[in-house]
Amino acid sequence: MTLNCKGNLIDLSIPKVMGILNHTPDSFFDGGKYQNETAILKQVEKMLNDGATFIDVGGYSSRPGADHVTEDEELNRMAPLTTLLISHFPEIILSIDTFRSKVASTCLDAGAAIINDISAGKLDENMLSTVAKHHAPYIMMHMKGSPQNMQQQTDYNNLLIDVIQYFSERIAATKALGINDIMVDPGFGFAKTTEQNYQILQKLELFKNLDHPILIGVSRKSMIYKILKTDAERALNGTTALHMAALMKGANILRVHDVKEAYECVKLAEELMPC
Repeated sequence: MTLNCKGNLIDLSIPKVMGILNHTPDSFFDGGKYQNETAILKQVEKMLNDGATFIDVGGYSSRPGADHVTEDEELNRMAPLTTLLISHFPEIILSIDTFRSKVASTCLDAGAAIINDISAGKLDENMLSTVAKHHAPYIMMHMKGSPQNMQQQTDYNNLLIDVIQYFSERIAATKALGINDIMVDPGFGFAKTTEQNYQILQKLELFKNLDHPILIGVSRKSMIYKILKTDAERALNGTTALHMAALMKGANILRVHDVKEAYECVKLAEELMPC
């Protein structure tokens, strides 16, 4: 359970935290917060100091029904951001949240380490070959359709079997190109109802059969605040509760907005895990 990030081996046998920075105006929780250099650098420094091993940055909002962003606009957001972060934090392990190969290639050339693809290569036929060319670790997420229509695609023959089969097929395609550092993200909130999200979390241990690290992204999502009858702003406590449940079921990476709280969750979970 190691990742080779630009020659830096990361041991995932102890879970790690990935901090989120959305460089977008319309992300569901922090959209518009981090648009100028001062705010960006302050937030990234805070996340690194709070215990983040990875920082995941994105320039395309993938919340349900989000506006489509052109490739040029995404590049205009992501290329300067990547350069800014690499120049200020030379040791940073930067993950790029994109489904476009051109954005991925540009950011990897600028010093990013990981590609985080919500489509597992299905929205850009050149993505997998691009990742392979750069020898980058690859996060593949389960989703049907696109962010604009995914919530109309929640029908499954058997939810867990369908999602695990999806990963088996995408892992095979990825490995065929020589990509070995692969992480799987079940895609909470992507083409899934609230009930389906909890069905996956209840059986998360089944994803360990894929023999790849599991990344969990539930931070402040509607699957939490709808149940609690609140909103994303007040969903931190619920997020932490689900983080502990995910860690107990085998999650290796928590992708989060609130790094300090997630890092503390990991430290406490370590005390509960078998030696």
